[in-house]
Parts: sequence; structure tokens; C-alpha cells
Amino acid sequence: MASASSGSSAVGFSSADSGVLPCTSSSGFNFLCCGVNRKRASGIKRPMASEVPYASSMSMKKIGHRGVDSSGETTYKKTTSSALKGAIQLGITHTVGSLSTKPERDVLMQDFYVVESIFFPSEGSNLTPAHHYSDFRFKTYAPVAFRYFRELFGIRPDDYLYSLCNEPLIELCNSGASGSLFYVSSDDEFIIKTVQHKEAEFLQKLLPGYYMNLNQNPRTLLPKFYGLYCVQAGGKNIRIVVMNNLLPRSVKMHIKYDLKGSTYKRRASQKERDKPLPTLKDLDFLQDIPDGLFLDADMYNALCKTLQRDCLVLQSFKIMDYSLLVSIHNIDHAQREPLGNEAQYSTDTRRPAPQKALYSTAMESIQGEARRGGTMETDDHMGGIPARNSKGERLLLYIGIIDILQSYRFVKKLEHSWKALVHDGDTVSVHRPSFYAERFQRFMCTTVFKKIPSQPSWKSMKFQSQSSSIEQKSSEDLEQDSTISVIPRCQPLTQQC
Repeated sequence: MASASSGSSAVGFSSADSGVLPCTSSSGFNFLCCGVNRKRASGIKRPMASEVPYASSMSMKKIGHRGVDSSGETTYKKTTSSALKGAIQLGITHTVGSLSTKPERDVLMQDFYVVESIFFPSEGSNLTPAHHYSDFRFKTYAPVAFRYFRELFGIRPDDYLYSLCNEPLIELCNSGASGSLFYVSSDDEFIIKTVQHKEAEFLQKLLPGYYMNLNQNPRTLLPKFYGLYCVQAGGKNIRIVVMNNLLPRSVKMHIKYDLKGSTYKRRASQKERDKPLPTLKDLDFLQDIPDGLFLDADMYNALCKTLQRDCLVLQSFKIMDYSLLVSIHNIDHAQREPLGNEAQYSTDTRRPAPQKALYSTAMESIQGEARRGGTMETDDHMGGIPARNSKGERLLLYIGIIDILQSYRFVKKLEHSWKALVHDGDTVSVHRPSFYAERFQRFMCTTVFKKIPSQPSWKSMKFQSQSSSIEQKSSEDLEQDSTISVIPRCQPLTQQC
């Protein structure tokens, strides 16, 4: 789930502001890779930490708990990003290793509420290696339950460990309005996101229902959660969640939308639109793609069925304010782009490396009833869902539901009541979960996604469009010429010309 997203709202710092180099995001975000020194220790490549891994009194730019000082060093709750990345890798290495010694068994109800804790002193201990960071404690939530989730998606312990801990994590510095930190694994497989205490607590409560839903339907557009952890450093709790990466770096995204089905203040700001790949919103979509995105009938039915099932699950948990991240790769545009851009993304010369996790791509996430072939070319979909726009251009869609850790609490109820007094209550994004789910599905399956018409074909539709524009132009020319009387078109046979 990505996005990919994700959170998908990307409101962050420019390279001029933070003093770091811009990079291409694996989740479709425009982000800045924070360069740090890296060192291999205890068989794991980890970023080198400073002697004191906490923020200095330098000038800070903060969004939420995330800060960037004038030197470009990122901090979160006064812990430097380099120290946090090192603690995450040390903690996951230990917890996955210790879990492998426990026999596999069925998941029990009490497994969802287990919290394991291990202390990592800087000088090391009988259970933990020495490290260059300040002392910290690492907590693992529901380790047996999350092991089951990873197995369900075909992620072996050694693959999980190799992806997250063998190479340094890549920081996505342009994190969004929430102030969360995002990291991506070097193999593009996993996203690590910091979450607030209430979000982590809500995810813990969701786990039994999440377990039941995955057992019934592993093909889902909901985020795939692979682990929930907490780093206690500097007297602060930093909670992180490991999720699937929605948007592969090897595929160039041409446009990206965060869609809720709402119109109230759902237009990207000018600051956002000035970015190389902005995260646009509902009103932008209605303006840019008013005819929607056309899918093969089987694909369309499978996608809408998946959205319906996922929304029902979210509604049952009273979850709302979630979004559908829709990122579009235009195959025809990519083929016309200069070689330099193609070489950067390698979209047209080779296929991206397949992801290890099952049901992790957009194509795999929708229901299995969708058949290949038909009116769509799906020979090389690179994990995306094949589609067309109204011009008939070939597209690949990378989609996923993001931002689901929001329950309809009192604050949200109050927010909706206040907005409804000033604006139309049905247009705001914060709404009661049942109405939100219905509006979300209706917008996606009637406005955003549509079936490709079987007759006429795309070529004949394009020809008819051109013919009608020529005919319209000719009529306008005749109307402008006062010396020529325009013959009116014949009405149906029941009427006269």
C-alpha cells in the first residue's frame, strides 16, 4: 500500500531549503534522499551516527515531529534519522532472528496483544551487539501474528531480513503534511513509516479483524502491514510500521492523484503543483481527465469488486478519510521521451525486478477473476493495471488504498458537523464511515474508472471524434458567412427537416 502513500500527500522541503539532493521516489513521492555516511557493522550495513544522535540547537524547520536543521540533517522527536535507521535495522535483525527459534503454530487471540521488548546498550550485551548509537529499547508488537501475515504474502524471514537490513535504508525526506518519516528498502520492496501513538494503537485493535479479512481475501487494495515496532530513544517513543511499496522506482510515473470522492478543498495547492511530480486531488482529476480512465470489462469488474469488499471492511471498523492513490504511467508518452529519461527509469528497455511479496502489485491486488487478453494488451504490464484514456493512449495504473488508520472519533465527528454548517455536508471528505464508503465507491467506479466500450473500437471512436470536430468547424464557418444560408439538420423521421 502504497503508495506507494500513502501517505500520498507530499508537502515537504525543496533541495534549496534543506541542503540535500533531490532523488526519485520509489513510492511516487517527490522526495529528497538525505545523504549520510554509512558503515558495515555486525554484518549489516548501517548508516553512521554522530556521537550524540539528538538534534542540536541549530535552526530547525519542523512539520509535526519531523525536523530538518540548516545542515540538512533530519530529526524525528529529537533523534537523528541516521540513529533511527540504525536502531530499526538492529531491532528487526534481533526480533526476526529470535522469532525463527520459536516453532510455528496457529495464531491465537492473545498473540495480537503481545509486546516483546529488548534493550540495546551501546556497549552491547549477551543478546545484542555493540553499536555507535545511544542506548535504546526496541519493542515488537504481535510478532507471531505479523509473522503469519508475512507468510501469507509469501515473504520468507531471510528475504524480509535481507531487504530491510542488508543495505542502508533510503530516507524519503519529503514526507508530507503529517510530518511522518518514510524509508524505503534498497530493493524497493518495503516502506517504513513513522506513525503517531493513536495510529499505532488503532492498528493494534484492528489486527484480529485484519487477520480474519486476509484469511478470506488476501487479494486486497488495503495496505499490507508486515510489522509494527517502537524505538524508545532519548526518552521518546518512535513507532514505525512496515508496509508494501505501491510504486516501483523502475517505472516512471507521469501523473499522480490522491482521490477521496470529495470536492471540498480537494485541489492541489500551487506549491504542490510546482513540484516535478505533484500529488493532485479530486478536482484536479475532474479537470485533467474528465472522461475517466477506461479499463477492460473484466479488469473493471474485478477492480470495482475489490473496492467494494475493501470499503465494506473499512466501514465495519468505522474507518474513514482514506484515499485511493492512483499513479499513471503513460506507455505512449514514455516511448516518445528522450533516451536519457528512459535510461533513468528503464521502463521500456527491461522489466523491473519482480517483487518478493505475493499480491503486492496493483494487478495482483485486484480480484483474480480478471482475465488477460480481450481488448487490452497485458503482455508487459510491469505490475500495473492496463488502461486507456479518452485519447486511446495506453496506460499502466498503480493504485492502492492509503491512510486507513483513521477512526471516526469524536474529533472527526465534530469536524464534519462544523464543515456541514458552512458547506454542503455531502461534499466534505470527513463524513460518517458508511456514507464515506458509499461515496468513495461511487466516485471510483463511475467517475474515475469506466469500462472500455465494446463498439465502436478505439480507432473508430477516434475517427468519429475527428469527423465530428471537422463537421462542427464547417458549420461554424457557414454560420459566419452571411451570404450562405445554413441548411438545418433533419430531425427524426417523425418531424420535418
